[in-house]
Amino acid sequence: MYPLPFSGAPIYPSIFWTTYVLWFVLETIAARAKRSSDRAKARDRGSYKLLMILLWVALAMAFAFCFVLPQANILWNRKAVFFVGIALMVGGMAFRFYSMSLLGRFFTYDVAIHAGQTVIEAGPYRYIRHPSYTGGLTTLAGIGLALGNWAALLALLACAGTGYAYRMYVEEAALVAALGEPYKAYMLRTTRLLPFFL
Repeated sequence: MYPLPFSGAPIYPSIFWTTYVLWFVLETIAARAKRSSDRAKARDRGSYKLLMILLWVALAMAFAFCFVLPQANILWNRKAVFFVGIALMVGGMAFRFYSMSLLGRFFTYDVAIHAGQTVIEAGPYRYIRHPSYTGGLTTLAGIGLALGNWAALLALLACAGTGYAYRMYVEEAALVAALGEPYKAYMLRTTRLLPFFL
């Protein structure tokens, strides 16, 4: 039994692929538009490249697992799990791009410090330091659930989680070096991904 995006009524593949393509297009456009204009000031330390490699590996594994590990397919309430996945994809995208918009010109896909950069504490940044990554991980969890396969879900979260963990380390080190005490104090009163937890 294949996951709903690959079988069943045409409505399921239509919904999944429309949402997936929307995510892919938005991320591609943003990645091209929101890169640091001065590569000499970038402090990325390979984190963007690593994250992209892990993301592509995770996506390849997730789609492959749907076919090579059918024993990992989620059979319980398949349709409900599918729609929960779609809701997480849409919600994750919305949260990610909202968080990116709050940073304005300070948000880039490669880690970089800009002239006049300050600590932003608007919206979710009041509680978590990396809400755009929370949104990204939520979207990927949604893809895994919409695919209806536990192995796909695990591959997506493990690979992306590893990439984001390194990226957060690099990003926070760059911000502490550039902003000093204000960012250190901000780190003490916030968490990385989930309020009051992680």
